[in-house]
Amino acid sequence: MKTMTAAAAFAACLSLGLAAPALAQEHGSHQGHGEAADHGHRHADFQSGRFHVRVDGPEHPVGDIILIPGLTSSPEVWDGLTEQLKGRYRIHRVHVQGFAGAPAEDNATGPVSAPVAEDLARYIAEQGLDKPVVIGHSMGGTIAMMLAARHPDSVGKLMVVDMVPFMGAMFGPPGTSAETVAATADQIYTGMSTSPREAYNAQAAASITGMINTESLRAGPVRDMETSDQQVAASAFRELIVTDLRPEIANITAPTEVLYVKFNDPRMTPEITDAIYQMSFANLPGAKLKRIDDSAHFIMLDQPAVFAAEVNAFLE
Repeated sequence: MKTMTAAAAFAACLSLGLAAPALAQEHGSHQGHGEAADHGHRHADFQSGRFHVRVDGPEHPVGDIILIPGLTSSPEVWDGLTEQLKGRYRIHRVHVQGFAGAPAEDNATGPVSAPVAEDLARYIAEQGLDKPVVIGHSMGGTIAMMLAARHPDSVGKLMVVDMVPFMGAMFGPPGTSAETVAATADQIYTGMSTSPREAYNAQAAASITGMINTESLRAGPVRDMETSDQQVAASAFRELIVTDLRPEIANITAPTEVLYVKFNDPRMTPEITDAIYQMSFANLPGAKLKRIDDSAHFIMLDQPAVFAAEVNAFLE
């Protein structure tokens, strides 16, 4: 028990380092809806104040894949995977409002993940998608789990990338619940939402160092964090801490795979990391759990070939 308590403490420190966003910058134009001509993709005809969707791929695909990025991330984190898959699949890349230059809109106050998940269920229905594959990274993994658990008939397959069902467990002793961690979440929210811009920028650089081992690929995610709305990011992170999906994941019927990395601390061994994930997903015994070595949080950037191979195997 002492070993797992220490593991949770180290994981908490890691999570804080990974997820702290940079202060938002003012932008004169939306970097989402108006960029199709520059990037060669189109945007889905779908009305939502929670997100917009970039669509790539053939008119008659073999299937649809929804890609959900993490806290303050842009759809560009999926560029490599999209290039590999868009010849056969129709790729729907979610851009959450308030992140990476997109105006906050309906995400300006209150929860983010839960309403995004609800609008994704509506997106699937209104676009006529037939049980798409849903892949979510970090906070996107939380959204993907919410969608698959609360709308099980909407999702064909589910892949969660480096996220557990209850991040709040890392912020307290064994037995921590969403209720008992709420005060801690409130303190973190206050600190994030009121932090000066300079402190946010410094934290962004430190966070990316821990999130991405490949130095040359850090600039994009740093820019995404720096151009994300501070209040949206703070609210979204608070929501992640107090959201416990462990009971709900039992409702997931889609085949599920979870890819994860060893916690970035020498005292957090691969075996301890494995044990944390096994306990976290105990209510979804059919899920395949796989640790990806030699990678930090952004597996798709640090290990693109390995990640693409795992996705392709999962799709087939």
